[in-house]
Amino acid sequence: MINPRVEELAVRLEKGRVKTLEIFNKLTPAQWQLSLYHRPNWRVRQLLAHFVSAEIHLLTLAKSVAVGGSGAPEDFQIDKFNASEKKRLAGIPQQELLSMLDQARKGTIAWVKSLSEVDLDRVGRHPALGEVTIETMILAIYAHQLAHMRELIRLLGSVV
Repeated sequence: MINPRVEELAVRLEKGRVKTLEIFNKLTPAQWQLSLYHRPNWRVRQLLAHFVSAEIHLLTLAKSVAVGGSGAPEDFQIDKFNASEKKRLAGIPQQELLSMLDQARKGTIAWVKSLSEVDLDRVGRHPALGEVTIETMILAIYAHQLAHMRELIRLLGSVV
């Protein structure tokens, strides 16, 4: 039987997966080109690439902490990392990015379901939050995507 903390995390992650893909899959070609952020300049397509990168890297980080790692390096520079990932993922077609995001989130959910209470309470360094538990790292994956999606929905509401 899956423990309640793990179940709650898995449910949130799945809800976020479904809603995010639903919204992205309804976008028009023009909406994909809208500027969501101006510093740095990110269009909606780059937000999708950011989600792929964040999901994969934050899961890798949490898995490392689960087996005794310390987490992100103390000198980790988020803006520099995001800029390099933006360039790295620039040539990947949008549909492939959507598939990558779906698979990455499904992988996160599967891994979360394998965690124990002890695992959830292990502590490591998150690149933005500092020293936190794995449970908090997982909640941050969900909350990070949710925050950006709310901004996207606000943008889309202003042009639809």
